Amino acid sequence: MTFTALRTGAFRNLADREVDTQSRDVFLVGENGQGKTNFLEALYFSAYGSSFRGNRDEDLIRSGESSCAVRARLGGPVHSSIQVKIDRGRKSIELDGKALEDRKELLQVIPCIVFCHEDMEFVSGPPETRRRFFDQTQSLYDSVYLEDLRRYRKVLKMRNALLRQEDSGGAVLDSLDAQLIEYGLALMSKREEAARQFSAFFGALYEEVSGIAGIAVRYAPSWRGANSGEVAAYLASRRDQERMMKLTLSGPHRDRYLFMRKDAEFSGRASTGQRRLLALLLRTAQAGRFSRMTGRSPVLLLDDALLELDPEKRRKFLAAMPEYDQAFYTFLPEEPYERYRREGTLVYRVQDGVIEA
Repeated sequence: MTFTALRTGAFRNLADREVDTQSRDVFLVGENGQGKTNFLEALYFSAYGSSFRGNRDEDLIRSGESSCAVRARLGGPVHSSIQVKIDRGRKSIELDGKALEDRKELLQVIPCIVFCHEDMEFVSGPPETRRRFFDQTQSLYDSVYLEDLRRYRKVLKMRNALLRQEDSGGAVLDSLDAQLIEYGLALMSKREEAARQFSAFFGALYEEVSGIAGIAVRYAPSWRGANSGEVAAYLASRRDQERMMKLTLSGPHRDRYLFMRKDAEFSGRASTGQRRLLALLLRTAQAGRFSRMTGRSPVLLLDDALLELDPEKRRKFLAAMPEYDQAFYTFLPEEPYERYRREGTLVYRVQDGVIEA
């Protein structure tokens, strides 16, 4: 599945027009602040109904306007178009002209993998950013995992609300604990296996591009115990502390993922360049894992992905790129983007939100 065209209306600084994207490779060339990343964000927004920058929906609307919309035309045998609109705080999504009630229905339409500077947070940021990355990776191909994650978060929210009450009844907590354990153990089991498989592929990929061997991903669950009885006992032992803190202190929402080398945490000791490459190759591995699990290839959105790599690592990274249906790249004018141009590549200049060939 590919994007054949994208029309935007009052979306950030982008001009209200349709842009032809009928090419496997599309280059967006321009200075910073002109709208290159905004265009990638509009593509992502049409694919998932949300921003990869973590922005609020209202932040996507051009200043002075009350609504915005993106409409993507798709090239593929199943679906022809997606439209996402925000109007006075309300979001609506249409797939092939029919309204969708749940954004999860978009997940398998035109899967996109975005490479951006914010990915550095997956390496050097707090534990929740790594959990988000690995949850996203698994949700791309496992809808049951996504449902279990949603259910777990719903029960967790209810449990935290009860802990904040002065009289948090034991019977009700017991009932919520049973649900929390059921969904939590399902998540833990899948996380353990997925991290093992991801680590094997990712370690080999990082060695191939960087020359550094022995990098592994380690999954570190928060709960002590491998079955419902052990976890229930552990939760019971911490209940007084949780009532005092008014917060659920353990569970999959506190799990950690560590980047290890020779039994030592790697990302904290890695150089800036090594962390940047780590982040890029996490996305490469994410795309590769999606393809292996589904037999499909994603659309890649690469925002200044090559900018901070030296020529040799740039060459190796491009050689290691996963299979893709379509790729969109952003470049500064002084970058040697012509070297990467192939027959049929579309090259657009971006200035003040206007995208022109």
